[in-house]
Amino acid sequence: MPTPTVRRLQLGNELRHLRERTGLTLEEAGKAIERSQAVMSRLEHGVTGLRQRDLRALVEFYQERVIDNDAVDVEWYLSLNKGADQRGHWSGYRAAYAKYFRMAVDLEADASTINWYEVEIVPGLLQTEEYVRALFTEAGTQSASESLIQARLERRTVLVSHQAPCVTFVLSESCIKRVQGSPAVMQGQIRYLLDISEQENVRMHILPFRSRAAGNARYQFTHYVIPAAGKASPLEFVYTESYRAGEYFDDPDSISSYKQLWGRLLGSALDTVDTRNYLIHAQSSYSE
Repeated sequence: MPTPTVRRLQLGNELRHLRERTGLTLEEAGKAIERSQAVMSRLEHGVTGLRQRDLRALVEFYQERVIDNDAVDVEWYLSLNKGADQRGHWSGYRAAYAKYFRMAVDLEADASTINWYEVEIVPGLLQTEEYVRALFTEAGTQSASESLIQARLERRTVLVSHQAPCVTFVLSESCIKRVQGSPAVMQGQIRYLLDISEQENVRMHILPFRSRAAGNARYQFTHYVIPAAGKASPLEFVYTESYRAGEYFDDPDSISSYKQLWGRLLGSALDTVDTRNYLIHAQSSYSE
């Protein structure tokens, strides 16, 4: 079952498409259920939700005004809304995630496809416990709670779950060359990369320093494809992160631009066989 976050995103996306079929503005639609334009915008972006009664009123309002011949299934929108307002999802050790990152964690859990480009460190989905602890130490957060460490490690189960997504990683050579902790930590981390890359749903590629494509991608990004419920269109998001903030893009122009960049990076990276050979050599170099 999709996470509450993703259900709200799907509902908001479908409500936007439905409103566009009526030709109404956000302000005009909001007046129908006594909501402001700002609230309607947050609704369509999945930031907020509606009670079932208000959602029914909104969809029925749209139903009477669609300008095409396609029927509007009111009950389908109501079913999509169920569970979208669940609370408690971020309790316990999961509350250790930064608020700006929580949506990314939900997207990971619900995605069918993940394309991840990383620049400096091994991606969170691939980190060993020793590597995680070394990162916190290097960052000056030796006192990082066990909850934060557990939350980081829990994300790895996405790759081995019953409905695991197809995940492709392009890692800059820096991810392997930059030492976190000690050579022994790096050895263990690379050994884990070799093991996880043997899974059918995981593809791993190293982007060499010599690649010209690296100059166009100095920052990491992750592209998620989320299958939608029923007849809805899939959702696509790109997530980028800075030191203390994260940003999500879902507009067609941004998605298209990042897809083109991803294609160039993937085309410039080592293939899976050469990547495996590179990792084997890198692992042995840390034992010298």
